Amino acid sequence: MGSEALRGRDVWQDYSGANAANAERDFFSVFASSFRGTDYRVRSKPKEFKHIYVDVELEEQVLSEIFNPSEPITQHGVSPDYCIDNTKSGKTLYVEVKRQDGWVEGGKRSDGRGNAHERSCKFFTPGLLSVLRSQSKIAEPALPFWVVFQGDITRDPCRVREISLWYRGVENHHFFWRDSTNEKPLLEHFNAKLKHLLD
Repeated sequence: MGSEALRGRDVWQDYSGANAANAERDFFSVFASSFRGTDYRVRSKPKEFKHIYVDVELEEQVLSEIFNPSEPITQHGVSPDYCIDNTKSGKTLYVEVKRQDGWVEGGKRSDGRGNAHERSCKFFTPGLLSVLRSQSKIAEPALPFWVVFQGDITRDPCRVREISLWYRGVENHHFFWRDSTNEKPLLEHFNAKLKHLLD
């Protein structure tokens, strides 16, 4: 099949092979394989936001009350784990992948003590959301980011409830990748619920 035909397809090939069934797959390799021959690409550690805090202007009063180093700060920003670009439309979806322990069978409630899921909420803050939206070219009401959770957190009865409440109304923008040996549900979620945002 030629590249033109591939670009027009709505459903990509199922890349779940025998090798993938026996080994945990990571987000990047799943999407790099799936996007081969299409207008889409996945990038690791996109750099577009690595300076966003450097130029935040503060009032003189605030500056007089904080530490001001003698050497200027030249790098201070955010680096999402990945992003998915549509090279044809110029739109981008930013991606965080959060792996975290959780409370599951045979464990204790305190096993779910991590806060990686909470740190991912920075993308909901008004200022950062505005910057992400402007760069991504994804219009409201959709979000310009997607958070994929992996590990025991995806089965923790407390953490799953927390995350489900946080994303109420924007459920498409998070995914519990409970079985990392099976990439099919991850790809299906993207294809059915997020891919159209990049068109």
